[in-house]
Amino acid sequence: MNIQIHGSLLLFAALGLLSTAYAADTSQWKCETCPYPKGTTAMLEAGVGAVSDDSAKFGDFSGLERKGAHLVLGGTVTHRREGGHYADLAANDLGLDTRSLSALAGSEGLYALRLGYSQIPRHFADGAFSPFLGNGSAVLTLPAGYPAPTSTAMPLATTLAPIALGLDRRRLDLGGTWVGVENWTFRASYRRDVRDGTRPITSSFFATAAQFAAPVDHVTDELAVSASYARGPLQATLGVQYSQFSNGQDSITWANPFTPVATGSTRGQLALAPDNRMQQVVGSALYQITPTLRASADFALGQMTQNASYLAATLNPGLVVPALPRGSLDGRVDTFNANVKLSATPIAGLRINTSYARDVRDNRTDIASYANVATDIFVNPGTRSNTPFGLWQDRIKLEADYRGLAKLRLASGVEYDQRERNFHEVLRTRETTLWGRVGVQASETLSLAAKLAHGERDNSSYGVATWFSAVDNPLLRKFNLASRKRDAGQLRADWAASEKISIGLTADYAHDDYDQSLIGLQQARSAALGADIALAISDATRLSAFAQGERIRSRQAGSEALGVTLSNWSGRSDDRFELLGVGIKHAALAGKLEIGADLSISRSRSSIDVQTVLGEPPFPNATTRQDSLKLYANYKLDDKMSLSASYWYEDYRAEDWRLTGVLPGSIASLLSFGAQPPHYRVNVVRVSMRYRF
Repeated sequence: MNIQIHGSLLLFAALGLLSTAYAADTSQWKCETCPYPKGTTAMLEAGVGAVSDDSAKFGDFSGLERKGAHLVLGGTVTHRREGGHYADLAANDLGLDTRSLSALAGSEGLYALRLGYSQIPRHFADGAFSPFLGNGSAVLTLPAGYPAPTSTAMPLATTLAPIALGLDRRRLDLGGTWVGVENWTFRASYRRDVRDGTRPITSSFFATAAQFAAPVDHVTDELAVSASYARGPLQATLGVQYSQFSNGQDSITWANPFTPVATGSTRGQLALAPDNRMQQVVGSALYQITPTLRASADFALGQMTQNASYLAATLNPGLVVPALPRGSLDGRVDTFNANVKLSATPIAGLRINTSYARDVRDNRTDIASYANVATDIFVNPGTRSNTPFGLWQDRIKLEADYRGLAKLRLASGVEYDQRERNFHEVLRTRETTLWGRVGVQASETLSLAAKLAHGERDNSSYGVATWFSAVDNPLLRKFNLASRKRDAGQLRADWAASEKISIGLTADYAHDDYDQSLIGLQQARSAALGADIALAISDATRLSAFAQGERIRSRQAGSEALGVTLSNWSGRSDDRFELLGVGIKHAALAGKLEIGADLSISRSRSSIDVQTVLGEPPFPNATTRQDSLKLYANYKLDDKMSLSASYWYEDYRAEDWRLTGVLPGSIASLLSFGAQPPHYRVNVVRVSMRYRF
């Protein structure tokens, strides 16, 4: 007999005995925990909104890039009936490009079906211009007047046209869950992502470069099926996953807008993201060995493949290029991910966790040698080979958390991370990190917490890679491979100043020291301070605020010469971020009118200073500022109808020396989009009515 059923029968028998011993009047009893109202309920929201100005940046992800009016439309429907059957439907922002729909139906404890659709727009630039014809297609041509020796000599005044750089992502989700057999649950899901539009791309012919729009025609299909088993102390899941990416445009061909340096280099061609597939088997298990000892594990065994046909090595008919060694890459990468964890509570208040994880990316693509064509102008001597990079990573963690003392909580741990790579300057890195955390309840209203961590990474002998790029200075140390010492700390204080006021303070600091890197990144520091406050001004008014600042600095050394040459230039970066937010909510008329406001102010500044023997001045600062104010009000007309109104103001200003003032013809060797850093000031007003029935 099932243990749960047996337990329920015993409970009912006990209640029956109690009822005979004590007969109470139950006629006035009410169900206080009945969770599901029967029948159908719905809410419909409809209204209008207006945007004051066009802005691609403001519309990125929000769908509010166009000036003018838009429809506010959405709602929900909920249905419940006897037997645990249910159905839910929700719709949001149907009048915008950020629209979404979701549906869920099923029977409690038996099955569930879900359907979802969402759409998100991406916008990459404001005010982009291009003379290319056919933007959005796989072939770009140029009007009369091209090519020209420089961008300043091109007929830009008569040929430039505005272009939209952006795409729409549409997602369809289907899924189901079925509890068909005792202790078993089966799940299946399908997802399709479709991305259409354009994205910016840059390519070159030797010393000249041009920006243009590349087509985006991507479809990603994902399918997952799994079965789960749960009984007593055991829970386990086994499933398979499959993903396929398809690109409707495998390449882009464009006309060279500059006078060819070599005869025949009038067109260029670039491959776009190739079709590829991934499949893997996944599983997980958890077993409660004893009340104080639990073990869990999960794994994923997969394979990624890519076999798109190669493009021609060059479109220049004047170049004699050896034949490609094969028609496609026939790429294959085997993956393996596994994690084993053991948790124990040997004594009251003490928890010990230990885990081991292994991640493998084994690139089994065959190596072949290819002719080295330089930007369709000439063929370099020798060949280049594809490099099948691989990674083998092992991580071990041991941590303990003790809460045995009334006002003190202690925790500490050690983490070990070893990574092995092939075809790299360093074949093995090892990093060990020690950390400790202490928390104390200093008083009934004040709690303090602190955490410190120290990590050291060393490596096997550092070599020089010659098989996939030009030879680097032997003294160069890449930051992800170099020896490093890392120290980090965090402080947190929470104070309940009164029943109406709570305050929190936090501080973070981290320092990375690459003391063995003569050339490369040598130091990096980050520091952050934050504060937050929650204030109950009255029973009807709540206020919250936060402020945060962060500074990130780094220093690197470089050398302009090849060979064993010490540093002859240095670079420093200094990035600062400040963020302030305030929110207030007020019940103006109890049960009728609620109003509120949210204000956020953010600033950032990035400074870069490169010093050589010439003593150049630093680059101009790159800055951004964003001020956003949102006001809202909800008024309840009756039990079924309410009015909502909102106002959103946002002011955004960015300055970036890499873009500011750089027009399509500003740099003789570059034909650019001329897109400037975003500047906008946008107002959004919305008024809608909600009706419940």
